[in-house]
Amino acid sequence: MTYDNRAIRNQFPIFAPRGGEAPVHYLDTAATAQIPRRVIETVSRLESEKRANVRRGVHRLAELATESFDQARETVAQYLNAGDTSEVIFTANTTDSINLVARSFGDGLQEGDEIVLSQAEHHGNLVPWLMLKERRGIALKFLPLQKNGRIDLSDLEATITERCKLIAITHASNVTGAITDIAPLITAARAMGAKVLVDGAQMAPHGPLDVQSLGVDFYAFSGHKCFGPTGIGVLWGRKDLLEALPPHKGGGGMIARVTLEKATFAPPPERFEAGTPPIAQAIGMAESLRWIRELDPIALEDHYKALMSETLTELEAMPGIGIIGPVDLRNRLPVISFTMEGAHPHDICQILDSHHVAARGGHHCAQPLMDYFDIQGTTRISFAPYNDRTDIHALLRGLGRAAEILK
Repeated sequence: MTYDNRAIRNQFPIFAPRGGEAPVHYLDTAATAQIPRRVIETVSRLESEKRANVRRGVHRLAELATESFDQARETVAQYLNAGDTSEVIFTANTTDSINLVARSFGDGLQEGDEIVLSQAEHHGNLVPWLMLKERRGIALKFLPLQKNGRIDLSDLEATITERCKLIAITHASNVTGAITDIAPLITAARAMGAKVLVDGAQMAPHGPLDVQSLGVDFYAFSGHKCFGPTGIGVLWGRKDLLEALPPHKGGGGMIARVTLEKATFAPPPERFEAGTPPIAQAIGMAESLRWIRELDPIALEDHYKALMSETLTELEAMPGIGIIGPVDLRNRLPVISFTMEGAHPHDICQILDSHHVAARGGHHCAQPLMDYFDIQGTTRISFAPYNDRTDIHALLRGLGRAAEILK
């Protein structure tokens, strides 16, 4: 099937012509995806026609807002193949979701208990556990990496022992795009009675997920990477596990009964959603997930492979360019990180911006992975359904100019 890039691109207002202004070549989707018009319109209708607080309101606007909010949770549950809508908790973002687990689950751990991570983790899936280590005296262990930055799963028994209570792992690296094979980790965790949390921030935008088949216990992702609004995230957790966990925050909306002496708490998901939730953001994210589901996954995958193949070939042919991470197309997302000899990523990105190319430069909230590669940072590009070969050509022109200026 032919991929209709123009039809996709036309759905995004950011790419609309603006009277002689040069088009933007947006290659920073791994940080924040652009947002389709229909998602913007969904949020606008909610705020214009049904704006009210949700839950407990008995007037018409409150009932309409609550209905839309509940439908949003149902949409997310379907996207994840959740067993029940009560397993879907709305948070602020992936990092917020992981912090929730670090508090509600993590504070139940004891000194000497272990959490297993990898050196490829985003700070959002590392710092909360470092903080937990300080609070509870737990131990953190790290799976080794292969030379190309992929997580090495060849000897899990050496790291995952009976002391392990949780494996917290990225589903796909935000630096290299490498996808983690979750199945061996599930097997190893179950053998030791441990739970598994997956950081799905990079993976979730690439199509519906099946948390049942994955066999995980927690799954976290963000709306702004899924072509939706900022300020909204999701934590999915197994129902029986969530029901056994205490809340991580207190306030309105998460209680069953409050007296001056004691509070009792609502069941999930309300137990973990203190205060007014991100109503419009959740409804907008639900619409963005519906948009993702309408894409042809096979045609889109072929489109991504063509873009990555051309980009990797061109980058490898450029003097002084080094690819950070896998150089093949196997088990990876359309994310490419690279270095330029003698040039700082921020300087490269500034020159790219003068060529109307939006790329990301720095350590990408993954400093331990930068340490592994013995570099300060990379320039990163990431493709989305709206990208095409014109973006690659603009990138290459900008890099050529950067090489002239910075070397």
